[in-house]
Amino acid sequence: MFHIILFQPEIPPNTGNIIRLCANTGSSLHLIEPLGFVLEDKQLKRAGLDYHSLAKVTIHPDLTSCLQQFNASRLFALSAKGTTLYTTPTFKAGDAFLFGPETRGLGSEILKHFSPSNILRLPQLTIDRSLNLANTAAIMCYEAWRQLSFSTT
Repeated sequence: MFHIILFQPEIPPNTGNIIRLCANTGSSLHLIEPLGFVLEDKQLKRAGLDYHSLAKVTIHPDLTSCLQQFNASRLFALSAKGTTLYTTPTFKAGDAFLFGPETRGLGSEILKHFSPSNILRLPQLTIDRSLNLANTAAIMCYEAWRQLSFSTT
């Protein structure tokens, strides 16, 4: 379906929740090292419940090796600094969504490789804060899937 890419995730329960999201939407999860936890972390396992075996999770040593697998025009970065509303693009099955670490988001050194139309933002009232990573991933994934009329093909 879609590819959820977490760049250097730091908080185990967020990744556990995103594992559940991926299992329930047919999306693949890509984790970019270094991770702020081990995959055996009890908080990650608790948040992911028994969904770990239902989700396709791939660990990549770095961002470059991960992103080489995707068509750059179908790769979207999520950032509070983005200027394109997350509902603007017309999504397709196979699209990839890159999310930054919980405490700092995606830095300018990463965002400079994306066209402004591929840096998406979710609207929010606060400028210097951001939504929870797992919530943002769920909103983005479900908007893309909604555009496909929740089709699994």
